[in-house]
Amino acid sequence: MSFELRDHTADVAVAAEGESLGETFAAVADGLAAAMCDEVPSGGEQYPVGVHSEGKESLLFDYLDDLIYQRDIEHVLPVDNSCEVFFKRGKWVLRGAFRGVPLDRVSAREVKAVTYSDMRVERTAAGYEAYVVLDV
Repeated sequence: MSFELRDHTADVAVAAEGESLGETFAAVADGLAAAMCDEVPSGGEQYPVGVHSEGKESLLFDYLDDLIYQRDIEHVLPVDNSCEVFFKRGKWVLRGAFRGVPLDRVSAREVKAVTYSDMRVERTAAGYEAYVVLDV
């Protein structure tokens, strides 16, 4: 599981890969955290996360959007993301967790939103790849 931040005009993009959809989505979420903060301190509480959607791309969008929401409501930076993704009863489902580092302990840049611009989730020979543009 890995991610890479890429410049994207005035925004930032995250390209990620993993052996499973869950690993790939968690890598994108780790990329979201890296776009907001260079160094992550230890500590922080565990938070659960769960979303569902009609498609894989919309599930990834909703997952990242929920992490940004948690940042704003709980005043934590979501790091060390983990999740599983599966298809059940006609919907894509994500269940996972993250470690929430209090924002007053980090120097964080604001990521305003997730975008659908150029978003993709693709199966590869090694697993999955995802690409997401973040509005900064």
